Amino acid sequence: MRSFFLFFILVSSFLYSQKKTSFQEIDSISYYSNLSNSSIKENKYKVAIEYTQKSINFSKKNNQIESEANETFRLGKIYFDVKKYDYALKYFNNSVFLFKNLNPSPTYASAYYYLGICHIKKRSLADAEICLDEAQSLYDALEITNTADYINLQRGIIYKLKDDNELASTLFSTLIAKPDSPSILDLKAEALYQIGSIEMDQNRNNLALTYFNKALDINSKNKNLEQKSAILLALSTVYEKMLDKNSAYTYLKQHTNLKESISISDNEKLGVDDYEAFKNSERLKEITQLNIEKKQQEKASKFSKLISILAIALISILSLLSLSLYKNNIIRTQSNLLLEEKNRELIIAKEKAEKASNARSEFLSTVSHELRTPLNAINGIAHLLLEDKPKKSQMDYLESLKFSGNYLTTFINDILEIQKIDATKVEIENIDFNLKQLLENIQNSLKELATTNNNNFTLEIDPEIPENLIGDPTKLSQIMINLINNALKFTHNGKVAVITKCILSEDSKTAIYFEVKDSGIGIPEDKLATIFDSFSQGSVGINRKYGGTGLGLTIVKKLVKILGGEIQLKSIVEKGSSFSFELPFKIGEKPTPKKKKSKPNVDSALKDKKILIVEDNKINQMVSKKMLENKGIICKIIDNGEEAIEFVKTNKFDMILMDVHLPGINGTIATQHIRKFDTTTPIIALTAISLNENRDVLLSFGMNDVLTKPFVPDEFYSTIAKYI
Repeated sequence: MRSFFLFFILVSSFLYSQKKTSFQEIDSISYYSNLSNSSIKENKYKVAIEYTQKSINFSKKNNQIESEANETFRLGKIYFDVKKYDYALKYFNNSVFLFKNLNPSPTYASAYYYLGICHIKKRSLADAEICLDEAQSLYDALEITNTADYINLQRGIIYKLKDDNELASTLFSTLIAKPDSPSILDLKAEALYQIGSIEMDQNRNNLALTYFNKALDINSKNKNLEQKSAILLALSTVYEKMLDKNSAYTYLKQHTNLKESISISDNEKLGVDDYEAFKNSERLKEITQLNIEKKQQEKASKFSKLISILAIALISILSLLSLSLYKNNIIRTQSNLLLEEKNRELIIAKEKAEKASNARSEFLSTVSHELRTPLNAINGIAHLLLEDKPKKSQMDYLESLKFSGNYLTTFINDILEIQKIDATKVEIENIDFNLKQLLENIQNSLKELATTNNNNFTLEIDPEIPENLIGDPTKLSQIMINLINNALKFTHNGKVAVITKCILSEDSKTAIYFEVKDSGIGIPEDKLATIFDSFSQGSVGINRKYGGTGLGLTIVKKLVKILGGEIQLKSIVEKGSSFSFELPFKIGEKPTPKKKKSKPNVDSALKDKKILIVEDNKINQMVSKKMLENKGIICKIIDNGEEAIEFVKTNKFDMILMDVHLPGINGTIATQHIRKFDTTTPIIALTAISLNENRDVLLSFGMNDVLTKPFVPDEFYSTIAKYI
């Protein structure tokens, strides 16, 4: 038995020695370097880092300082390539420290060069200059002359970041002037891009375009995708500043598509961030293994007589355990890779969804804004023709035109309202108002629709509701008008009731229950879940029969939520519908009665007044002028802001109607200039307010009021009369 154990131990020792010899054959710097290079070519950067770290460890173990310095530089370069600049800084610094005790070498100089670029990326410009100076000194000592252009490019970028544009431009121009060669194409394209950026920042847009186009032309030869993406974005920005929106959009689209493809490529390089955690895990495994071996030695010393049996048992157990751990590790690694992949897919999908949502909002905002100007002409001409005593045969056509214009205006306003709510640009007012008076006014405004459809329209107001509330009456009016209008429209020969109840009243707070009931056509059960979606009206047939935009209930739901409530819906087909919600309010003080002001006679107030119209659209010029001349007003038209400023300096007007969007300087800037020498003449802004415009912002430029296109004639005249 004893001889058998001796034979087993000898065989095990022989096999272990063979295995060790095998490991020694592959455990070398060149072996790990080759594996690292292969992994980089396959975009497996995490694996490349692991092999490079093993190469560094091997160098340390064998006291090969030069190899350790070179491999540490390689590790920093891998992190630099995947844009992990903090890790790159760490390993480049370690490499420089190791190289200091060795003879100068090209890799030593390159370590300082890449340290400089990393500091530029981190905006540590002083450190960057020091590193680049060190790199240049080493290259000079080694008589390496083909690196000066690369260092000068980085120096130019540093001067640009320091706002020393003159010195930066000199360096970039020197690089641009060099003759073309494959080795310098990338540098020339970057220098052209950088000097183009300087020209763009100084609003020399034509020069900037020249440089960017040259950079793009050279880039097509070296196919640097990151560089091309930056140049395309810069071209889009220049065209945007030059108001060439088509070209700006074309280059922006190319940039976005290229950026997405680069992002997908970069995603394949992910996984390097957790390498430090991976190394710590490996160290823990080594410590655990050492502890196990130590315990084995202690047991061996205590139980020397049973060492052979325990060795066999231990080897068997460890083999099974290692196999189990190996399989579990493979399963865990595969699961982690799958989870990481799914997580990346979700992030990409989320980003695409956000881009699509933003694009939709911007598109709808732009469309609604651009439609207002021609719509103003349509509504204005319809109004003028109706005022011009048309023939009876023409009245139906003109009324239809007016109705269509008003319908389209409402539709555009609804779209803009939804976009403002979605973009969280809606501000909540908190002002005193009388709820009973507000609801009665709404009832009076909709009585004609109720009479047309032969509906019994009633209003039930709880007497317990405080007379004066503090809240947002404008948004509450939008909600109630939409709900009541729908109820009256979809009900014929029936009943529509508006019910309000006070469900809470304590101290200075109250809560009001609102309900709008009708006995109309009702809503099918399968449509209840989607009825609040945009452009939803139950069915195509209902849309054709009753008309409407399908946006009213969407606005209602969003506004109720903003005001702190949640809308509820109950409906039965052919029996009617009920919309209800609760809103909180503060109780206001009882208001003092106000004396009614007599309205001025608009026609007499406007007659023989002089008004300057600053408007670039020819049709809107004609419409505005005709509407004013019908009231006896003397008009002068100018189509740009520069001429308007000079004309007002030498001519006196009772009012200026200033279009916001003008060629050259816009209406707001023109108003600022006029206010420098004329602070009394009223200036009214004319604008098709979009998602990004704000009435308060326009007034801050010195304007007295804002008229929104398309104009409502009565509001147009009354606003002018108010200030004239």
